[in-house]
Amino acid sequence: MNRTDRLYALAEELRRVGPAGTTSARLARLFEVSARTVKRDVSALQQAGLPVAAQAGLGGGYVLAASVGLPPVNFTPAQAVALALAVRALPPGSPFGSDADAARAKVLDALPVEARARADALAARVWSRSEPAQGPPATVLRAVEQSLDRSLVVAIEYGSSDGTVSRRRVEPILLARTGGLWYLVAWCRLRDDLRWFRLDRVLRADLTPERYDPRPVASVGEPPSGARPVSARPSDA
Repeated sequence: MNRTDRLYALAEELRRVGPAGTTSARLARLFEVSARTVKRDVSALQQAGLPVAAQAGLGGGYVLAASVGLPPVNFTPAQAVALALAVRALPPGSPFGSDADAARAKVLDALPVEARARADALAARVWSRSEPAQGPPATVLRAVEQSLDRSLVVAIEYGSSDGTVSRRRVEPILLARTGGLWYLVAWCRLRDDLRWFRLDRVLRADLTPERYDPRPVASVGEPPSGARPVSARPSDA
């Protein structure tokens, strides 16, 4: 990452952590530079008018002034390509796949002309393909996505491994991908218990108007080996 891109990324990281601030040591690890380089970069941001204040205490650190109003997040060309690569790597039928593709296009369209040209040139040098996979119908994905987002019970038709089809009302808790397959983990009202439903075996899903109180993710237990929430961020440790 060149210095200009790093300065953009550093400003965005300070914006993200907000009033809690972050340590210089963590910033050095995050951007793979020395603490001295972080200090010089912060000084450059301060000279450019960004109100970054130094924090006292063990390890030191930096925080943006509480009153600062920053413009919308700016992506570097490399970050835009990384997002495009992540979207392209999604297997067909992945949850929120259509939203991911729309977001990718928005990110590229929002780049300044010069940055867009750099992103296009960089992206042309990265080849990727998604692995073939059988996914559920788009209507099933949309119903499950909206159910999770709005906490609405969803009625599903589910095909078991022996070919029988059951009709159930479920309360989604989370979506998980393991063993190359997507699962809907939900509270099944028919079984009055938690169940993992293979998403490619959900034949139909209809959103109902009935709301439910989402169960905590911890109720599902430990995630599969190597898995972590999509919301996970670089460690603050």
